[in-house]
Amino acid sequence: MSKKTLANQAAIVGIGATEFSKDSGRSEMQLAVECVTMALADAGIDPSEVDGLCTYTMDHNPEIEVHRLIGAKELTFFSRVHYGGGAACAPIHQAAMAIATGIADVVVCYRAMNERSNYRFGTGMQDTLPDPTFETAHYGWYIPHGLISPASWVAMSARRYMHETGATSEDFGRVSVASRDFAATNPAAFFYDKPITLEEHQNSRWIVDPLRLLDCCQESDGGVAIVLTSPERARDLKQKPVIVRGAAQGACDDQQMMTSYYRKEMSRLPEMGLVAKQLYQQSGITPEDIQTAVIYDHFTPFVLPQLEEFGFCDRGEAKDFVRDGHHARGGRLPINTHGGQLGEAYIHGLNGVAEAVRQVRGTSVNQVNNVEHALVTAGTGVPTSGLILGVDV
Repeated sequence: MSKKTLANQAAIVGIGATEFSKDSGRSEMQLAVECVTMALADAGIDPSEVDGLCTYTMDHNPEIEVHRLIGAKELTFFSRVHYGGGAACAPIHQAAMAIATGIADVVVCYRAMNERSNYRFGTGMQDTLPDPTFETAHYGWYIPHGLISPASWVAMSARRYMHETGATSEDFGRVSVASRDFAATNPAAFFYDKPITLEEHQNSRWIVDPLRLLDCCQESDGGVAIVLTSPERARDLKQKPVIVRGAAQGACDDQQMMTSYYRKEMSRLPEMGLVAKQLYQQSGITPEDIQTAVIYDHFTPFVLPQLEEFGFCDRGEAKDFVRDGHHARGGRLPINTHGGQLGEAYIHGLNGVAEAVRQVRGTSVNQVNNVEHALVTAGTGVPTSGLILGVDV
């Protein structure tokens, strides 16, 4: 690996978000423009200065249209990252590289979607029309066997993880309960003032064994944007700079989209382990230096092995970590203090990046004490990404 590093080369200076709903009542482009202009206002940067834009391949809002509609002038950098939620941290990774190399000065990362009112990721692929692309054909090996939806793909790995570690449905429920507890005190969360109990989790209907309804993230409408620039300029702007200590992407051997069943250990997440290795090398910090984390929670079973891959507990011990409440309010490592995708909204994880920024700024509604570093992870079961954000020193 190159000795060059992204550490401390870029700073997050603005965040913006629309409301999170099940029916936004407006176009995805309008949501994108709203959150981008809000983020720029938060940073104190005029839209005309934006010269870089990053989003996801799944986003339907072309960079040139966003750029035009916010009133920007010249666009010198634009990129998109594939693999759905695995891209949650990758636009910030791309933006940091552009800033570090002088390709762009002000880069906005955004994700805006009507994923509940316009289309739904979680309904499955059983009615998919014939399509000659590789990724669509790939699912032809699984759909005939009833593996038609993201929940069913995760269920296979989750059941194996339970067999190997002794984790239970109640342990998955403890993740859900903690997220909803944070959401209940977050006015921006869809499930604001709506906590749940472990009993309610256990009584929620089955989606696909071992996943219950309350193990699955929401389907949401909304938009989130993040503004980055150089640390030097950041220090002269409105907000406390949040420094990108580390940014990384990862894919590993025999990686497949949500269906990496042919590995020797299908219950592990080696791509997330690769991201963790890079982040710790870049930042020079250890798990003990992280005070809070946003762990991608599209499905609760994948939260536990992520805690293990990042070294917050040993292999097979994440169940004990959540049983002891270390992940919850007042715990050793509070995670998803905004409510996560289970409780706040599912904006493909970019809302989690915004929460990590608030934690480092000290402005979260569920603020953890003395935050110096916050971890953010992206979607699992796919090629993924991650960030470590820290205070300016």
